[in-house]
Amino acid sequence: MSLTTCEWKKVFYEKMEVAKPTDSWELIMDPNLKPGELAPGWKQYLEQHASGRFHCSWCWHTWQSANVVILFHFYLDRAKRTGSVRMRVFKQLCYECGTARLDESSMLEENIECLVDNLISSLREQCYEEDGGQYRIHVASRPDSGPHRPEFCEACQEGVVHWKPSEKLLEEAATCSDGSKQKAQAGFGYNFFSLRWCILWGCLCLLLAYLQFSFRSPAFL
Repeated sequence: MSLTTCEWKKVFYEKMEVAKPTDSWELIMDPNLKPGELAPGWKQYLEQHASGRFHCSWCWHTWQSANVVILFHFYLDRAKRTGSVRMRVFKQLCYECGTARLDESSMLEENIECLVDNLISSLREQCYEEDGGQYRIHVASRPDSGPHRPEFCEACQEGVVHWKPSEKLLEEAATCSDGSKQKAQAGFGYNFFSLRWCILWGCLCLLLAYLQFSFRSPAFL
């Protein structure tokens, strides 16, 4: 078991003990996991923009990537109160020596904690039907070694589409802005068919009818 695997399990078990102390969860590394290919009852969470450092065991080249893709499949047995998470970190090919061996990535513990928080948010939403809270968009503390090269990425070869954090943040900001505008328009708009307006129109009609009747009636002496 690699050091990174040990760190993933350590952080996951500690956080799940706090999030769901009455349930028992396990974390299993599965290099054969496929996006969208789920067994009955299983759910999926895909982290598309994690930060990690790759090491080539052939030429010893190392590189930083902010486009590490991590796939999670998970299942909760409500009757037994046990759950299972299968996890796959997609690899990248060394572009220095072009070796056919795709190497594992390593991550700092604080990065793993951020990613586990997102996983637990998805677990709470999909398995427990709870509000998972705000997802954390992880931006690499160190810059990329260069633009992402899909031909060397295992996730890209399997059809996973990457997005940039800046694009995601702009998309979410635009969505929130549109929602606020719609609420504001709804708050300041006038619905002339509401109950309040119907009562007002009815009162005005009765007043007009009364005035018209009063003018046509003979004057009282």
